[in-house]
Amino acid sequence: MKAVLLVGGLGTRLRPLTFSIPKPLLPVGEKPILQIIIEKLRDAQIRDIILATGYQAELIHAFCGDGSRFGVQLSYVHEEHTLGTAGPLSLVRDRIQPGEFFLLMNGDILTKMDFKEFIEAGRRKDWDLTVGYTKHIYQSPFGVLNIDNSLVRDIVEKPSQEYSISAGIYCVKSTALAYVPESQFFTVPELIRGLLGAGKKVGAYYIADCWIGLESISHFEEAIRELKNAPALERNTPRDP
Repeated sequence: MKAVLLVGGLGTRLRPLTFSIPKPLLPVGEKPILQIIIEKLRDAQIRDIILATGYQAELIHAFCGDGSRFGVQLSYVHEEHTLGTAGPLSLVRDRIQPGEFFLLMNGDILTKMDFKEFIEAGRRKDWDLTVGYTKHIYQSPFGVLNIDNSLVRDIVEKPSQEYSISAGIYCVKSTALAYVPESQFFTVPELIRGLLGAGKKVGAYYIADCWIGLESISHFEEAIRELKNAPALERNTPRDP
């Protein structure tokens, strides 16, 4: 099985840490994020991994090499300009066989999900794209008013709302590549809408294991605390209701 890891982002929300180190090489505990992901993929028997590089690509090349130190085979494609979350798929067309299913994943995610089962689920359903998702609860920091004709009818103190959110992990069937424009900025939401508009099948897979997206310094600090205070990424595990 193959995986494509998106490791070319600027990591602007983690500056100043990413001025000198690309985001995927920032350490969480004793290892860089990217090494943790690669080793997790290896353990799931996914050992043919393509890294889509961009910002500070030379540092990622220098650290990862051909992947032999991690027990995998690494190859690279490079974004000459920013291509978004789905645009890099246009660079791997010639590496994907007809009918093949592969993993697409952001290079800044820590999770204990079963990648092999995830891909197998997409294959069993024959979905053109499978979106891994988790749950996020947004809580308003304010009391919310119910106003009718300038009169307050009710107030709810700091209400919360649960959302199903994309986890940045996808199982892609080769058929979906036809909907990715050549070397243009293109996002996964645009790909999803294009597939749906063409009558293709887009499935959802609930990630019932711990998931941490490292989008800010506070998330990064949370991940370090998780690794220090609990068995690797097992605390605060969301469960399907």
